[in-house]
Amino acid sequence: MALSIEFEEPSLGAPCECCGNRTVHLIRFVSNDGDAHAVYYVRFTEGHPETPAVAAVSLGDWEEGSTPSQRTAFALELRADGVRVCNADESPWHETNILGRMLDRDEALAHPLIKEVFHITDHIYLEDPPFMAHMNRQPSSDAS
Repeated sequence: MALSIEFEEPSLGAPCECCGNRTVHLIRFVSNDGDAHAVYYVRFTEGHPETPAVAAVSLGDWEEGSTPSQRTAFALELRADGVRVCNADESPWHETNILGRMLDRDEALAHPLIKEVFHITDHIYLEDPPFMAHMNRQPSSDAS
């Protein structure tokens, strides 16, 4: 399985209330051997690597004409020391219909796609320049 990620320019949200730094939003499309495979969202505030980034990974049918009922979403926190699977209501995207039904933690951990979710998060940590810079895993000058 060869995953590839489309890296679009990050979008910027409201400044952080405590420090005024930018909130960064990433939306990424993931292909598996050239076929639409997943979408992930990540949000973090620059200058706060100690605060977990929030993320959602949606797996299932992302081909043209597919519907959200054909997808399953997982709520996550991305931390410097690893990934935490969260309950759906902890995610800012828990009501984002396009991702599919978002699972609660226990259901997500028992789901057969959880290994694929962790495979995708490995790629986020190793390949997504703005996220890597946020986690201080590479110089921020390399971020897109």
